[in-house]
Amino acid sequence: MYEFEMGPIRPPSEAYSILLRITRNCPWNKCAFCPVYKGQKFSLRSVEEIKADIDSMYSIAQKIYGRISQNVSGEFEDSNFHQLLNEDGIPQYYLQQMLFWMHYGMKSLFLQDADSMVMKPKELVEILKYIRERFPSIERITCYSRSKTLVARSIDELKEIRSAGLNRIHIGMESGSDAVLKLINKGVTGAEHINSGRKVVEAGFELSEYFMPGIGGKNLTDENAEETAKVLNAINPDFIRIRTTTPVPGTELRRMMDDGEWVPLSEKGKVQEIRNMVSLLEGITSYVQSDHMMNLIEDANGKLPEDKDSILSHFDRFLNMSENDQECFIVGRRTGQIRFLADYTRTAQIENARDRMKSMYGTIDNAALELSGRFI
Repeated sequence: MYEFEMGPIRPPSEAYSILLRITRNCPWNKCAFCPVYKGQKFSLRSVEEIKADIDSMYSIAQKIYGRISQNVSGEFEDSNFHQLLNEDGIPQYYLQQMLFWMHYGMKSLFLQDADSMVMKPKELVEILKYIRERFPSIERITCYSRSKTLVARSIDELKEIRSAGLNRIHIGMESGSDAVLKLINKGVTGAEHINSGRKVVEAGFELSEYFMPGIGGKNLTDENAEETAKVLNAINPDFIRIRTTTPVPGTELRRMMDDGEWVPLSEKGKVQEIRNMVSLLEGITSYVQSDHMMNLIEDANGKLPEDKDSILSHFDRFLNMSENDQECFIVGRRTGQIRFLADYTRTAQIENARDRMKSMYGTIDNAALELSGRFI
C-alpha cells in the first residue's frame, strides 16, 4: 500500500522529480558505453501495476497532510515523521522520497526506465491522465526515449500523448555520425535521429538531445563534431545537453579501449571537439547545457544564437591556457577541488595534486580517466 517501484537513473535536470517506473530496464541495452541495466531483462509494467504505484504515492501524501494538519503550527515536525513510520507503517525510504518531492512543490515527475515511449500509446495516455488526476500540482512530466522507438510513432500518436500530459522527452542521441553510431552499437542512424527529433518538436514536446564528446575516439573526433552539428541543426531541439564520454570499467567501450580498438581523446581533445561542434550550430534556438559532472567545462551554458560567443569563450579560455594551467585545472576539477573554470586559480595545493597524479598515472589524461570512472 505504501510502496512504489523506482528504477536506477534519471537525468540531472529531474533532481526534484518523483520517479515513477513504467518500464523496467532498456529494450535495446547494447550501447557500448553504457554500464546501466546490464544483465537485466526488459519488461513492460501493466497499467494496473503503475496505477497502484500512483495510488501508493497518493496515499503517502494524504497521510503526510493528515499528520501535518494535527499540528497547531501546520508544519511538519520530527514527531510526525516517527508517527508516519511507526503508527502508519510507511517504509522510511518511500516516506523520504515523498517528503522530498512535497518539499519542492510536487511539480515534476519522471517516467522510468530507459524508454518509456515504447509503451503502447493508449496505455501511456491512460497513465498520464491518471497521474494528473491524482496530482494536479504537477507542471511537468518527462521521460527518456530512443530515436528508433519514436520513428515508429505517428504524429497523431505523439500529439495525443503530449495532450495527455507528457511535456518533455530526453533522447540519448550521443552522436549524429553514422560511423560513430555504428562503432558504439547505438542501433540508430543520423537520419533516424533527425526524423524522430522533428516529430517530437512538431508534436509540441520539449526535446532534450544528448551529445557525447569523445565517443568517436581520436579517429572520429572531427566527424563526431561535424555530423552531430548537422543533425542538431536539422532538429532544433529545446536543449542540447553535453555528456562527456567516460569508458567505464566493465563496458564494451572500455574493452575496446583496453584492446586498442578505440583510442580515447585527451581531456583537451574533448574540449576542442565540443568547441568545434558548438561553432557549427547555425539557425537554431536551442539551449546548450553542460549540466553534468563528467564535463570538464561546466561553465559553458547559454541560449542560441545570442549566447554562442559566450559559450565558445569558456572553451577558448581553457584551450588558450598554458599546459601547466590546463593540467592543474583538470586535476582540480576531477578531484572536486574546483567546479567552474571561472573559479580556477593555480595554487600550490593543486600543483602538488597534479604532480602526485602524474607520478601515479604517468599522464594527467590517464589520471582523469581513472578519476572519472569512479563517479559513474
